[in-house]
Amino acid sequence: MSDSPPVPPAPAPPPADASRERIIAAATTLFADHGYDGTSTRRIAAEAGLNMATVAYHVGGKPDLYREVMLRAHLAEQRVLTDALATFRDLAPTDPVAAVTGLVDRYLDFCLDQPHIPALWMRRWLSDAAEFADLEAAYARPLIDAVRDTVRAVVPASPRAGTAAPADVEMTVWTVLWSTHGFCRSGIRAEVPRFRAHLRALVLRDLGLAAPEPREREHG
Repeated sequence: MSDSPPVPPAPAPPPADASRERIIAAATTLFADHGYDGTSTRRIAAEAGLNMATVAYHVGGKPDLYREVMLRAHLAEQRVLTDALATFRDLAPTDPVAAVTGLVDRYLDFCLDQPHIPALWMRRWLSDAAEFADLEAAYARPLIDAVRDTVRAVVPASPRAGTAAPADVEMTVWTVLWSTHGFCRSGIRAEVPRFRAHLRALVLRDLGLAAPEPREREHG
C-alpha cells in the first residue's frame, strides 16, 4: 500500500462572471496601452490567464470586447458628468465662476482617477479601431452637447473683453477635453496643481468670466 500523500483536488474554475470581468479588465488595459489594432485576442487571453476558447465563450470576438470596453468607459464618464452638471446648475445662478471651476475640476479629477479612459479616446484620435466610427456619435457627441448647452446658459452673451465675438462654448469644451486627456497621459502627475490652475484660468478667460486684468497706472 502506497504511503504517497493524496493528490489535492484541482482548483475550481472561477465563476463565469469573474472570468468575464478578468477578460474585460485585461482588454481595457491592453486597448488603452496598445490600441485596438495593436492588441490580439491571444494577448488578451494571456493577460487574463485564460485560454482563447474561454475568452470567446464569455465575450465573443475582439470587436465585441472592444465595444464592451468603450461602453463601460462611456457610462463611467456619463455618470460623473451627469452629477457634475447637476451641481453646476445649482451653483451657476449665484456663482458662475465657482460653477465653471468646479465642473473643470470634476472632469480633471475623473480623468486622473481613470487614466485608461483618456487613453482609449486618444487612441481613437490616432485612427485606432477606425471600423468603429459610430462610437463618437453615440458616446462622445451627446456628452459634449450636454456640457455645451448647460454651460452656455450662464456664459455672458455679449462679446468678451478685447474681442468682437461672444465665447465659443463648444470649442472651450473641446479644449478642456483635449488638454485634460493630453495632460493625463503625459506622466507629469507632480504638476497637477499647476495644470489645474492653468486650466481654470484658461476656461474662465475663454468664457468671459475672468476678472479683468488691472490696468497699469499711467505716469505723467
